[in-house]
Amino acid sequence: MKRPVAAIIAASTLGLATLAAGHAAAAEASPWLVRVRALHLDPADKSDPVGGTGAANRLTLDSKTFPELDISYFFTPNLAAELVLTYPQKHDVLLDGKSIGTMKHLPPTLLAQYHFLPGAQLRPYVGAGLNYTTLSKVHLLNGNAGLEHKSFGLAVQAGADFALDKNWSLNLDVKKVQIRSDVNSAGAIISKVKVDPLLVSVGVGYRF
Repeated sequence: MKRPVAAIIAASTLGLATLAAGHAAAAEASPWLVRVRALHLDPADKSDPVGGTGAANRLTLDSKTFPELDISYFFTPNLAAELVLTYPQKHDVLLDGKSIGTMKHLPPTLLAQYHFLPGAQLRPYVGAGLNYTTLSKVHLLNGNAGLEHKSFGLAVQAGADFALDKNWSLNLDVKKVQIRSDVNSAGAIISKVKVDPLLVSVGVGYRF
């Protein structure tokens, strides 16, 4: 009888030691994850007709690809916050397909994320949060038109990390962001623009 009891005690001790080691390893893992991505911005290009008449005379922005940096902090293995950063992006503004000027926008975005399989090699996640966009250096219609300089909107996200080793990973990410502005001229609103871009990005991440 003593041998089975001893075996049970030994097995239990080994199991507790393994569990403790797992918790210790998790505790040692850094909560910080930094990614560098190439991001493609594809605007929804929806606007009211300029002047409020007719189906023509619609404003659009050009699509473009640019670098992006994001910083994530993991509160738990599943829950994280992500801050998306870049530098001001210059866009051509088009009226019925013809350039009428340029503008720059800076769209930092903060998202809360849920990571479904934090310990797996393929780690999908979803997120939701807020976008705050500032518009600057707006030059439209030779200075005869302007845009609102601030835009608040919602942002949703889905993506996945593919772990290469303990620190490095590959990333695929898709976001939909609300960015909207009134177009004004001579103190009057002449159009409302919904940029609302789809953001598709790929990149690499490093977990410190």
